[in-house]
Amino acid sequence: MEFSHSVINQLLADFLLPLTRISALIMAIVGLGSTTIPTRIKVALSIAVTVAIMPAIPPVQIESLFSFRMVLLVAEQIIIGAMIGFVTQMVLNTFTLAGQIIAMQTGLGFASLVDPASGVNTPAVGQFFLILSTLLFWGLDGHLAFLQFVTTSFYTLPIPSTNFEPGKFKELVDWGEWMFATALSLAIAPLTAMLLINFAFGIMTRAAPQLNIFAIGFPVTMCAGLIIMWLTIGDFFLHFELQWERALDFTCYLIDCDTR
Repeated sequence: MEFSHSVINQLLADFLLPLTRISALIMAIVGLGSTTIPTRIKVALSIAVTVAIMPAIPPVQIESLFSFRMVLLVAEQIIIGAMIGFVTQMVLNTFTLAGQIIAMQTGLGFASLVDPASGVNTPAVGQFFLILSTLLFWGLDGHLAFLQFVTTSFYTLPIPSTNFEPGKFKELVDWGEWMFATALSLAIAPLTAMLLINFAFGIMTRAAPQLNIFAIGFPVTMCAGLIIMWLTIGDFFLHFELQWERALDFTCYLIDCDTR
């Protein structure tokens, strides 16, 4: 059996360019793109997913693999895959930010841990919210949803893509406002409660100046913060569901998908 140059060129293009987009997604997506996962596992998963979806995606229209146009196409695939995966990062960082805000206002920020994914110190409350949101992400099959998105993107944004709009970069950055808005709305109830507690301490200080407010203020504030977190943890799931729906809708918009 003999294969012509054009057949080999087409087979390589149909494999390498989709592999680039899928690899960029896996490197950027939550969980799969973590630095704690070995690179070999990520590469093997990228190849496995590419081989699985190759028969279902349109063939790549390219004349030569060794050209400057090929370099531009590879860069385009990396950008598209990274954009899709970056949405998941913003969803989970929403709740990490909310945990950091609560920790700083309740005095729980003194307890910090090293985040294995980023390698920086973050408050334990932020780590707790990050772990909880990550478990919800996996429980809702978020990884499968975004693998489906990247598969659909080969139809809505084929290789080479003629309808990819660079203006979506700005809209991806603008969508980050939902990260701050949701984090603040999740933390607003604990912040309000802590404001009332600090107001009560202020009245106590005025009524009894000899009272050492620092000796009793920190323990009471931290205990109250833990109790308030326990009482308001139910709001976490509501905010995660709303943010998750926004992320799915926005990802559909990024890849020009009508329905999810």
